[in-house]
Amino acid sequence: MAQRFGGEFSPQGKSRDDAPNPPAGSFRGARRARAGLRVNLLFLVPFPLIWTAFVSSPAAMAMYLVAFGLLILAAWLTREGIRAEEAYEARKVARRPALPRKMLASVLTGLGLGVVGFAGHGMAEAGIFAVLGAVLHGFSFGVDPLRNKGMEGVDLHQTDRVARAVDVAEAHLAAMSDAIRRAQDRGLEARVAQFQLVARDLFRTVENDPRDLTAARKYLGIYLQGARDATVKFADLYARTRSASAKADYEALLVDLEQNFAARTQKLLSDDAGDVTVEIEVLRERLQREGVRPE
Repeated sequence: MAQRFGGEFSPQGKSRDDAPNPPAGSFRGARRARAGLRVNLLFLVPFPLIWTAFVSSPAAMAMYLVAFGLLILAAWLTREGIRAEEAYEARKVARRPALPRKMLASVLTGLGLGVVGFAGHGMAEAGIFAVLGAVLHGFSFGVDPLRNKGMEGVDLHQTDRVARAVDVAEAHLAAMSDAIRRAQDRGLEARVAQFQLVARDLFRTVENDPRDLTAARKYLGIYLQGARDATVKFADLYARTRSASAKADYEALLVDLEQNFAARTQKLLSDDAGDVTVEIEVLRERLQREGVRPE
C-alpha cells in the first residue's frame, strides 16, 4: 500500500495544526490585474520590425524604426491606462484620468501600423492598417473613464479635497510597497499588504462621507508619511543586515498602525451611525408635531 513520506524539510513536513495561518483578510478585496498577458504581448509584437528595418533601404529602415517606437509607446500607454482604470474603479470617489492613455494608445497603434503599411506596401495599405489597428486596439482594451465618479450631487469642494487627500495617501502606500520589496522577505510584503487593506478601509470611509476628512487628515497624511519613511529606512537596513530585532520592531510598528487605523475607521463609522440616529429622531419629532401618526 502506497504511503506518503515526509520530514522536516519536505513540502508537507508540518501538520495542518502546526502550519501558520495566513493573515486574516490578506486576500480581501484582491482583484486579478487586467494588465497581464495581452498587454505584455503588445511589447513583444513590434520586435520583428527591427529585423525588417536592418534588411531594408535607409528610408524604409527609418520608417520601420519610427513604427517600432510608436508601437512600444502605445503598449506602455495601454498598460498605464489599464492601471489607472483599475485604481479609478477601486475608489468610490475618483476623478477621470487627466490623460486618456488607452485612447491615445489606440491612436498611436494606428499610426505605427500605418507607417508599417506605407513602408512595406503603399498609401492605401497604410490607411487600411491604421484604421484597423486603431479600431481593434479600441475594441480590445476599451476607452478610459470619461467622467468623475462619486462627485454628483455633493459638495464638490469637499469631494475634491477628499480625492486629493486619498491620492496623496495612495502614493504613500505605493512607496511602502516599493520599499519593502527591497527587504526581499515575502512575509513582510504580505504584512505590509495587510496593513494597506486596513488603511484603505479608512480611505473608503472618508470617501463615503467627506465630512470625516478633518478627523482623518493626520492618518491620510502625517501618519502614512511616517510609515513610508520608516519602511524605507527599515528595508535598507534589513537588506544589509537581516537584523531580527529590526524586523521585530518593524512588525510591531505595523501592528500599532493597523490597530490605530482600524480604531479610527470604527470611530468614524460610529459617528456616522450616531448622526443617522439623530436625524431619524429629529424627523420623528417633526412628524409628531405635525400630527402625523402611523395607523
